[in-house]
Amino acid sequence: MSNALTVTPPGSMPLPMSRWRMPALAPLAIPSWQVLAPMQEYCIDTWQRSILFLDILRERGNNYREHEAQIAPNVLSFKVELVRDGRTLPRPVNYALVRIVPPEGVKIDPAKRPFIVVDPRAGHGPGIGGMKQDSEIGVAMNAGHSCYFIGFLPDPMPGQTIEDVWRAQAVFVQDVAERHPDVDGKPVIIANCQAGWQTMIMAAAYPDLAGPLLLAGSPLSFWAGVRGKNPMRYLGGMLGGSWLTALAGDLGAGIFDGANLVANFESLNPANTYWEKPNNVYSKVDTEGPRFLEFETWWGSPVLLNAKEMQWIADNLFVGNKLSTGALRTSEGVRIDLRNVKSPIVVFCSWGDNITPPQQALGWITDIYDHEREIVANGQTIVYTLHQSIGHLGIFVSGKVATKEHREFVSCMDMIDLAPPGLYEAVIAEVDEDTKNPNLIDGRYLFRLERRTLDDIRALGTNSREDNARFATVARVSDINLGLYRALAQPAVRRIATERSAEATRRIHPNRLRFALFSDRNPMMRPVAAMADAVRARRAAVSAGNPFRAWELAMSSMMVASLEAYGKARDAMTEAMFLGTYGSPLLQAWVGLGRWEESPRGIEKDLVREADEARLRSELERRFETGHQAEAALRALIYVNKPNGSFDERGFTMAKSFHSAQPAEERRPIAEIKQMIKEQFLLVALDEERAIRAIPKLLPKSAEKRRASLEAVHSVLDARGTLPKDAKRRLERVDQLFA
Repeated sequence: MSNALTVTPPGSMPLPMSRWRMPALAPLAIPSWQVLAPMQEYCIDTWQRSILFLDILRERGNNYREHEAQIAPNVLSFKVELVRDGRTLPRPVNYALVRIVPPEGVKIDPAKRPFIVVDPRAGHGPGIGGMKQDSEIGVAMNAGHSCYFIGFLPDPMPGQTIEDVWRAQAVFVQDVAERHPDVDGKPVIIANCQAGWQTMIMAAAYPDLAGPLLLAGSPLSFWAGVRGKNPMRYLGGMLGGSWLTALAGDLGAGIFDGANLVANFESLNPANTYWEKPNNVYSKVDTEGPRFLEFETWWGSPVLLNAKEMQWIADNLFVGNKLSTGALRTSEGVRIDLRNVKSPIVVFCSWGDNITPPQQALGWITDIYDHEREIVANGQTIVYTLHQSIGHLGIFVSGKVATKEHREFVSCMDMIDLAPPGLYEAVIAEVDEDTKNPNLIDGRYLFRLERRTLDDIRALGTNSREDNARFATVARVSDINLGLYRALAQPAVRRIATERSAEATRRIHPNRLRFALFSDRNPMMRPVAAMADAVRARRAAVSAGNPFRAWELAMSSMMVASLEAYGKARDAMTEAMFLGTYGSPLLQAWVGLGRWEESPRGIEKDLVREADEARLRSELERRFETGHQAEAALRALIYVNKPNGSFDERGFTMAKSFHSAQPAEERRPIAEIKQMIKEQFLLVALDEERAIRAIPKLLPKSAEKRRASLEAVHSVLDARGTLPKDAKRRLERVDQLFA
């Protein structure tokens, strides 16, 4: 019997091992080195990118330490000169006014009105409006305007309040105006994010102080939004009101940490916060470092607020929504009414902004006005423009936005200042070969103002009365919870919290700790710099066609999709809980709200304001036949343009050339021209036929002067190209009246 081992395949007779053979394998279609080479290349690149990424985080940590050690840290890329320190005011604040020193090669025109950029104190440090050369400050200076900047220090002054801050801002604006006494026009204010509502309060309290106001990404109607898109407005309700704000301030020994606000912003987009932003640096580590470090220096430097300041913001704005409803009052009992603002208001917002969506930037208009006729009667000029995609920070950081939208606003701000009262949308279109009279356009884009109605604002999305009742319920619940906290817990919390414990808590906040841990103070990070230098000397980046690199990108896309799905599910659940909880009739009745039909809709009617409007109408009745040649020309232009309601910078450029051609002693200042345009517009709106029939009585007897005035009217109207049929018919009538 043989000792050979046998293997028996299923269904066959046993065979000796010596006769059992494996089938021959076909040779690989791809040589092994062609599989291993891409893997080796990718592994080397991954290792090198990891070291370089760590080195970028190390630099970020060092920048954080260095920035933190400065007395007045900021991210401005321009040199500045101190004009006034807010700490020296009778009611001291941690704000300061500085003049931006023009860079070499930039010429300032002393005849042009100055610009003031106000940075937001919303948790981050100052400088975002001038962090780059292509910025709000850079664009204004390149156009020949003197520029000023209102920034702040990291620590608030003891006892400082929000009212102290906007009163200090009024002093700063007055300082700028006094430094430019010969300029025809008041200073323009560009206010970003939080600085927007602060500036609007200042302008409502001091209506004759400032020129046009440009509000970039600024919330004014804090309850506004649309379902499924604006989850941040539900935050106050989901936290039970502002009592947690009071708790945070007490734990901070009277100081509220701005890092908490930064954390709220980051929680809105978990995909970007936890993956896209860091992975973008890791995947483009050879080129993305400088841009990332520049932004993170600002993003990673939280500032502090007094607890009373933050409590005022939470109670009156985020939860109470008292600004657009006229419920805010100063310490002296004066009501803050946005209808008192005399300056043109320019609102720049974006559909891509999840922090200040268009509804929150524009909803205040429908809160205080029922019809666009009320805007005209009040003599207020409101202009808005909607970007289609830019995010919140991009509104005042993006270089593309600076060189397009902000440049056009700066270039056409005088035109906006002289626009007749009403509601307009600013349309910015690129100049092409079909554009008429391109020589009258400044730059690559044509700036046009299109007349709009309140229905256009409502079409962007508004709350129903039921939703307004829900937010009103949140405000009542907040008051109750805050009262309970102050009565039951606040005394004990204040006894426990000390300045030392508060400082320790701030140091270990995740938004600070993640920066500090990667600095050179961490012994484990010290070898990283040398390793990064060695990697840069032997950098071997992965090729674009590497299959493992493609796999990495695919996995990254899956991670982004997963985090986005989580964010959407979280937001949907939050919205459902909010609507269900605060929509309960029982809860609304318990807090004393009553039926939703009876909940407040907007600002209250003002008998004094209505009396002033009646007095204005009475005065206008006596001014149809009052005026001279300039009034007649303006009235004719307004009459001809009324059906269309839009105008652009070409007509304004032509009108400005006629004004400049007049003898210096006959030129009227901007304030006088603005009042004249407003009056003529109101006359045409009050009684169009009567206003037009009176034109011959305003004209001079000299046929030559009448003809010159009519030619000026034609030149301004023809600057934009062919007139619509209705405008042509009206112009023919004007020709007869001037003849």
